[in-house]
Amino acid sequence: MMDETDVMPRGDLTVRIPAMPADANANGDIFGGWVMSQMDLAAGIRAAERARGRVATIAVNALTFKRPVKIGDTLCVYSSIEKIGRTSITLGIEAWTKARASNARTKVTEGTFVMVAIDDNGRPVAIPAETLAE
Repeated sequence: MMDETDVMPRGDLTVRIPAMPADANANGDIFGGWVMSQMDLAAGIRAAERARGRVATIAVNALTFKRPVKIGDTLCVYSSIEKIGRTSITLGIEAWTKARASNARTKVTEGTFVMVAIDDNGRPVAIPAETLAE
C-alpha cells in the first residue's frame, strides 16, 4: 500500500544509473545487493560533501526493499541528512526507479545509513561546523 512518503522522493538526487542485465538474476530482477551498493555510494557522496573529507559506512540501520527493479529501469537515489553527530552523519536514502517506457516513478528501496568521518589513517575525525554557504 502506498502512503504519502511514496509519492515524491525525499532529499537530493545524488546517484542516477541504469539497471543493466549483468546486475540481474534469471528472472530479470536486479539484485538487492546492487541496489544497496548504489545507495551506499549516494550516502558516501552526500556525507563526504558535508564532512568535507573522507567518510566510511559504519552502519546500515534499516533497509526495506519495497518493489523489484527491472532491467532497463533508471535507478535514482536520493539522500537527506537526518542527523549530524561529532564524527558521524545519519542519512535517509531512498531509491526510486523511472521506467523506460512510461517514465513512471516508483519508490523501490529505503534505508538509514550511518557514515563516519575519517582521516587518512582511517581514524574518526570531527565533522566541521556548518557555514552560511551550506
